[in-house]
Amino acid sequence: MFRGVGTALITPFKDNGEIDYKKYEALLEFQIQNEIDALIVLGTTGESPTISIEERRELTKIAVKMSNGQVPVIVGTGSNDTEKVLKLNKIAEEDGADGLLIVTPYYNKTNQAGLVKNYNYIAENTSLPIILYNVPSRTGVNILPETAKELSKIENIVAIKEASGDMSQVLKTINLCSSKMKVLSGNDDQAFPLILSGGDGVISVFSNLAPKAMKQITTNIFESDYQKAREIFYKYLNLMNLMFIDVNPIPIKFAMSKIGLSNNNLRKPLFKLSKEKEELILQEMRKLGMI
Repeated sequence: MFRGVGTALITPFKDNGEIDYKKYEALLEFQIQNEIDALIVLGTTGESPTISIEERRELTKIAVKMSNGQVPVIVGTGSNDTEKVLKLNKIAEEDGADGLLIVTPYYNKTNQAGLVKNYNYIAENTSLPIILYNVPSRTGVNILPETAKELSKIENIVAIKEASGDMSQVLKTINLCSSKMKVLSGNDDQAFPLILSGGDGVISVFSNLAPKAMKQITTNIFESDYQKAREIFYKYLNLMNLMFIDVNPIPIKFAMSKIGLSNNNLRKPLFKLSKEKEELILQEMRKLGMI
């Protein structure tokens, strides 16, 4: 699907709660100019549960138009209703998406055998390549390495976004699956060690704010300039982690408002950061010369 950095895009909102499409276009241009490797639309960071079908279509179409084939546009279509996933996949296909990001079913969660059956059913009913999304802290379901290996046998399952946070599990998944599908970090602070260990990149929240830095980290690793990659990674690591000082995307929305690419607005049930947490982010952004 891609190798390097895919940005899990925020969805900017106006003060009245409507999507701010002008800021969204500016964000897309910022990403493309900084040579990001993929645009991830309507993931967790994009507040997908609160986005209507009409808004979903518009966000996808704008991303496809602006990317103009330069970078793949991957659309999040995951749900705990498999038939709904199929409908969202069809919409993404119609709107020109290049791939799908599909999280494990949550709440009415399934077992490991059920995951294989569920993803196989989804894969049989779409023409687009699929990135699995493993984030057990949100879903309560963990794609075990052995299950990932079984899923990698399905032709159009091409990658897994690994956000379990368990590096031992991630390394085992890389070992079992890397010949069949790409392994992408779902955690910014684990991107450096994951890629060094044979992974293929990261789906990043932080790259909304600093696409150039994340691109430099991955590029330097791929070019075997590990010292340079390490320097950049540790330079930004504290700010990366501050983007998760509260529930994603609350902190990144605040940070993006400070560089003019979003308003600090969220859709309920999300609410703004406390002033104390805002100040921690501001201090680090000032230290890095970002504001």
